[in-house]
Amino acid sequence: MNLWAAVSAAALVGFGPMVAPALAQEAAVRPAAGSGGDIVSYGQIHNPVIGRDGMVVSQSDLATRVGVEILAKGGNAVDAALAVGFAEAVTLPRAGNIGGSGYMVIHMAATADRPAQDIAINYYGTAPAALTGQTLLGADGKFDRSHPSDMRNVAVPGTVMGFHEAFTRFASMSWSDLIQPAIKLAEDGYVLSDGEADATGGRARFLALDPGAAEAYLKADGTPYRAGEVFKQPLLAQSLRELAAGGADSFYKGALAQKIVDGIQARGGMVTMEDMASYRAIVSEPIWGSYRGHRIAYMPPTASGVSVAQAMNMLEHFDLAEMGWGSVDSLHLISEVMKVVNADRRLIGGDPQWATPANGLASKGFAEERVKLVSLDKVLNGNQVPDGNPYPYESQDTTHYSVADKFGNAASVTYTLSNSYGAHVAPVGTGILLNNHVDNFSWGTEGEPNSPAPGKRLGSTITPMIVFKDDKPWLVTGTPGGGYIIATMVQLLSNVIDHDLNVAEAAMRPRINQGWGGAPLELEGGFSPDVERLLRERGHRTRGSNTMGSTQSIMIEGDRFYGAADTRRPDASALGVR
Repeated sequence: MNLWAAVSAAALVGFGPMVAPALAQEAAVRPAAGSGGDIVSYGQIHNPVIGRDGMVVSQSDLATRVGVEILAKGGNAVDAALAVGFAEAVTLPRAGNIGGSGYMVIHMAATADRPAQDIAINYYGTAPAALTGQTLLGADGKFDRSHPSDMRNVAVPGTVMGFHEAFTRFASMSWSDLIQPAIKLAEDGYVLSDGEADATGGRARFLALDPGAAEAYLKADGTPYRAGEVFKQPLLAQSLRELAAGGADSFYKGALAQKIVDGIQARGGMVTMEDMASYRAIVSEPIWGSYRGHRIAYMPPTASGVSVAQAMNMLEHFDLAEMGWGSVDSLHLISEVMKVVNADRRLIGGDPQWATPANGLASKGFAEERVKLVSLDKVLNGNQVPDGNPYPYESQDTTHYSVADKFGNAASVTYTLSNSYGAHVAPVGTGILLNNHVDNFSWGTEGEPNSPAPGKRLGSTITPMIVFKDDKPWLVTGTPGGGYIIATMVQLLSNVIDHDLNVAEAAMRPRINQGWGGAPLELEGGFSPDVERLLRERGHRTRGSNTMGSTQSIMIEGDRFYGAADTRRPDASALGVR
């Protein structure tokens, strides 16, 4: 047994015996314990983890193990997804949360009692009723960036309500049982990894500005916990116990809600008990699309699934397989398509004040019009992309995890606090880190898709998805990454469908990103210098980039589940049940 396998086996104390057999697969593809997120072994690139009775892939190894334990006990994909989400609120505090929000796409296979179902749950945060267009503007009328730690930045959290919607519809285990692993992790503590210790250390000066965040996430002397130390969260454990006992009502209407609201308002925040009690998740059909014969369930707005759909519809007009992965032609094409897609993102905004033309943006007909702007031998001036009209065709820190079970069900979940550690605030006595979603409105504007307004649900780049083959889930995937999310998902889909890469190699190939307007073409490390030179000769303005996204994906082929943890962010892991 190698070092990582030994460490992993030791870490399984307290987890069920069904988890252990997956280690043989995990050990072959994980880097040595403590290695950075950018260090990847050849084995990891080429070999996904294999499971026979289900798979969980997340950015937190401990949370992944929680999900696998739920599957091993007979729970379904939704059970495991909720347990992973609650666990990440403990083990991935910079992004995992119950004080933030997000989106999920769920497929439930047909049973004797009901037909197959596909739903999308939008549980993104909403602006408090007291918010105005001037709330975060300074004396100069511009967005005031001087308060990175401020309760005014907090929107009504949606995660608990979104999870409860999924639980009510599809869970097979009790609400309390799905939260218990998170309570245990918070109460007993866990050994802090290098990645999480570094993340907390980098934000400690902001966390120290808020009494509730400082008491929960820093030592008594105000210093951050270090890698290798046991990190306990007794305040969060108590909040989770209240949530387990009282359900979603405890978080939005009960004593826990009152504690959250009192803490927010004590430090100048706007969220009220009325805001909390009136919050609702939006449940709808996914936006359906296809790419080269594969049906895809995209997350509807206010998420950006329609942007990925538009990009794939445009790319479908070209033979990327013939061009070859990583060729100058294929990279040029993706860049040009992303210029158009990002220009059209101006139409994606927050409801209920803004109605995004979702079906138009995701339609094949609109893509057929917009692809006329793309040339294989010319560079489009991103600042001068003409506006498209989809209406005639109408009919920073985040984490993603994917779950699939032996019953044919799948859940693709992305949730966020917005910034790393959100607003760097927690109501005193709760241990619950809160989001900074209010920051992300287009401050200083009126009447635009993401202009600030009371009760508004912000538009987001987040886009979890499920790809189908023969009407069954084939690829379950998503990514964090803010402005990198859309391009990351476009390239992952192209890698597996156009270039026939296995899901692990598809995740680990280097990526590009083409942003809004005149933004440069960004390239991750790993491309040949000759490729970058040839792209510049074709007219692209290029620059190097840090890592882009961190896809956590599952591919299902026959009776096998192939999991791929993208280690662009440390501590990610894939584990299968066998």
